[in-house]
Amino acid sequence: MGITISLNGRPVQVEVDTATTLLDLLRNHLALTGTKKGCDHGQCGACTVLIDGERMNSCLKLAVMMDGREITTIEGLAEGDELHPMQRAFIERDAFQCGYCTPGQICSAVALVEEGHAHSREQIRELMSGNICRCGAYPNIVDAIEDVMAERRGQFREAAE
Repeated sequence: MGITISLNGRPVQVEVDTATTLLDLLRNHLALTGTKKGCDHGQCGACTVLIDGERMNSCLKLAVMMDGREITTIEGLAEGDELHPMQRAFIERDAFQCGYCTPGQICSAVALVEEGHAHSREQIRELMSGNICRCGAYPNIVDAIEDVMAERRGQFREAAE
């Protein structure tokens, strides 16, 4: 079946088997290997991408259901050589160890900040609970998210003044 998606800001037309997951489309057909296959059951969050701005597990979504949707992967967050603020914060805070879960963690964290529901470390932890880090980098991940949230609050204050 033919579908058209916006992938990292660019239109993509592709033929997919109706049983192909979005994760497999990204990794195996479009060579976007930043999105990781972890549990393949929607329990670990390694495959998290943004679909129309919302964080979702790509292993649970059929590619054919994405027709007309906007998909953003870890590869689409940076603007050229300029890293996304969340990517920079993860590096600055050493918020990864092996790095396997990092793309899903970052995509989820970007959406978390946009959602605007987290106002404390506890809320960040709760809202990020769908993303598992087997290395245990959770404190640094929360630190990175807090940094981006504080940076955004500063930008909003400057805009209001």
